[in-house]
Amino acid sequence: MNISKAVLDLAREAIETYCREGAVIEPPGELPAGLKEERSGVFVTLKKAGRLRGCTGTFKPTRDCLAREIIYNAIGSAFRDPRFPPVGPEELDSLVYTVSLLSVPEKIDSPDQLDPARYGVIVESAGRRGLLLPDLEGVDTVEEQLSITRQKAGIGPTEAVNLQRFEVEKYSEENSGA
Repeated sequence: MNISKAVLDLAREAIETYCREGAVIEPPGELPAGLKEERSGVFVTLKKAGRLRGCTGTFKPTRDCLAREIIYNAIGSAFRDPRFPPVGPEELDSLVYTVSLLSVPEKIDSPDQLDPARYGVIVESAGRRGLLLPDLEGVDTVEEQLSITRQKAGIGPTEAVNLQRFEVEKYSEENSGA
C-alpha cells in the first residue's frame, strides 16, 4: 500500500468510525512501516464542496506514532474544530481529505527566510502562538502569511514575535482525482 493512500484512508476510517460508532480506531496492521515507527506533527484538513469544513492538528508529535497522530487529528478536525459544528453522518461521503505531515519547526531570524508556497510559519509572542500551513489558496505573500498567522494567535501587527518555519509532506484527495 502506498503511503498517500494509507494516510488518507487512515484519516477517513478514523472519522467515519468515530462518527458512526463513537470509537477511536487502532492503527491497522497493514500500514507502511513509517506510519507506525515515525513521529511528526500532523494537520488534517477537511473540505466540503470546495470550502473548509475543519482543520486541526499538532505542530509537534503528541502520540507514540504517526498513525495515531493522524487518527486523533482527523477526529479533531471533524468533531472539535471550534469554527464548525461536528461532522454529521450525512456529510461523510462529501468530505475531501488532506493530511499534512510537518517537518520539525526551525527558528528563523527574519521574514526574508519565509516563502508561503514552501514553508508554513509559527509565530509566538508572550505565550500566544499561531500556525499557518504552507501553499494555501489566496496566501501569496509573506506579509499575508504573517498577518493571518498573527490574527489567529491574537498578536497585534506591531508586537515583536519569534518566528519558526516548517515544510510539509502533503497528501490530498484534491490532487489525486479522488
